[in-house]
Amino acid sequence: MPELPEVETIVRALQRGGQGCSPLLDKKVTGAIVLWARTIAEPRADLFVQQIVGQSVRGVSRRGKFIRIDLDRQVMLIHLRMSGDIRVEDQVIALQPHDRLILNFVDGTRLAFNDARKFGRVWLVAEPESVIGGLGLEPLERSFTPAALHRRLQNSARQIKPLLLDQTVIAGIGNIYADEALHMARIHPMTPARKIDQEQTRALWDAIREVLREGIRRNGASIDWVYRGGDFQNYFRVYQRSGRACPECGTTIERVIVGQRGTHICPCCQVMK
Repeated sequence: MPELPEVETIVRALQRGGQGCSPLLDKKVTGAIVLWARTIAEPRADLFVQQIVGQSVRGVSRRGKFIRIDLDRQVMLIHLRMSGDIRVEDQVIALQPHDRLILNFVDGTRLAFNDARKFGRVWLVAEPESVIGGLGLEPLERSFTPAALHRRLQNSARQIKPLLLDQTVIAGIGNIYADEALHMARIHPMTPARKIDQEQTRALWDAIREVLREGIRRNGASIDWVYRGGDFQNYFRVYQRSGRACPECGTTIERVIVGQRGTHICPCCQVMK
């Protein structure tokens, strides 16, 4: 699933061009085609088409793993889920298998939402908080401080990795960046959150921000056929490196299950305390 760095990379491409997209700003929708109705979470697919036609794009941003596209009267939110992808291209180009939603623009380009596994969703709403209002702290914004993180850890008896994956606590972190940050901070993923002291919290705060920024700098991670263009996978510390040497100490990296998720750790650097 695309995580914060991958979604941020797509958002920047929609803002400026690149990554298979032309800039989306100021494009006016002249037509919409819903090729799989369940892609549209809200409103009904027919109402989505009626409402979006005639609106222009006024802004593109990210909230957690959501892409936010501000229009004249409403906001379109896109969650890529497992396999979603977005292209902005000329309308003369042939559609691809698994294209689920098409927005045609007055300048002859279109936005195509492609989603092989059909888990991705699109909302068109007047109040975006109705969809994204429950999301937690943005880990790269000023409001995400060591103190804010520590308060959330102290209020939970959950293991730290499932807590990091909870989008109502911190928005945007998924399996890859949780594993990478916990290894960098030398914290075992099964550690109860409330047992993490202030010094460890500061190390985790630093690690979260560092791995996310590095992921963005490298345009995210391309680890299968779904997400294209990034190379952060070439710089993983532990994720998907079970059986290989830890870059810090040389100990063999192990794969364990934490909160029903495959998790990669160094048993020497990340010791349960």
